[in-house]
Amino acid sequence: MSVRDLVVLGSASAVPTKSRNHNGYFLRWDGHGLLFDPGEGTQRQMALAGVTASDLTWICVTHFHGDHCLGVPGIVQRIARDGVQHRVNAVFPASGRDYWERLRHATAFRDTEVIDERPVSGDRMALDTGDAPFTLMARRLSHPVEAYGYRLEEPDGLTMLPGELAARGVHGPMVRRLRDEGRVTLPDGTTVALDECSVRRPGQKLAFVMDTRLCDGVTELAEGVDMLVIESTFLDSETAHAQEYGHLTAGQAGKVAAEAGVRRLVLTHFSERYRLEDEPRFLEEAAAAFHGDIVLAHDFDRVPMPSRRGADQGR
Repeated sequence: MSVRDLVVLGSASAVPTKSRNHNGYFLRWDGHGLLFDPGEGTQRQMALAGVTASDLTWICVTHFHGDHCLGVPGIVQRIARDGVQHRVNAVFPASGRDYWERLRHATAFRDTEVIDERPVSGDRMALDTGDAPFTLMARRLSHPVEAYGYRLEEPDGLTMLPGELAARGVHGPMVRRLRDEGRVTLPDGTTVALDECSVRRPGQKLAFVMDTRLCDGVTELAEGVDMLVIESTFLDSETAHAQEYGHLTAGQAGKVAAEAGVRRLVLTHFSERYRLEDEPRFLEEAAAAFHGDIVLAHDFDRVPMPSRRGADQGR
């Protein structure tokens, strides 16, 4: 059975706390594993969460501030130490290649050749995902250093309608031919079209948005996704501070989700200035605009993709 869920490895922002590690998010998607923004300590967090280096097929870095990338050396060295044989794609801003190289070769170790570097540039860039069951797009955001968000999409599919097939006399090998060719001719000469016997099944979509001000990139990444993983570093009382340093508030994250038609909103990347008793305020401020499902991330949470049921409601 395919698994699609997000394992939160860390949910703090610039400074880790006793309860929140630096960033780290592992997305399981039909046998693929995408590690987003491995901050300091991610290797240990993976061990505690039951995630192995062999589970990784993609490493996606949004930008080169330390809380989003200082775990890269440990991850690379663990890939080498564990003898991972399959290719691992490493996506990062091309403008930060020097930082990537320093992290990639931070210490002396027996290296690995399985990592394929995939630097991104421009306002938006589609990554070649080969035969993976998803597409991956990088979109530039607004932060003091160049930063990108990522959007993963499953291609739309079709659901065949057994009742319509039976009513039209389509059965056996004809069903496969109808799917493959778009129409089929019955023995009596009647032609049946695919759209008469099927409905479109929207592919699932996820967006990952870290450090950024509100900008067109945020809107584009979030549009119509089933799950939006987004920074909410500050409460709304710190809106001016968030704007100055290139971050979002919980209320802004909620507005983005509401305007984009998101189904599940995951808030994360919390400033160390807030305490446990402040957490309900993040939910309240996001919920003032967004009335859907909201998850306030904690380390080691597992957040499933929303069920396909009703996936096209509200679109």
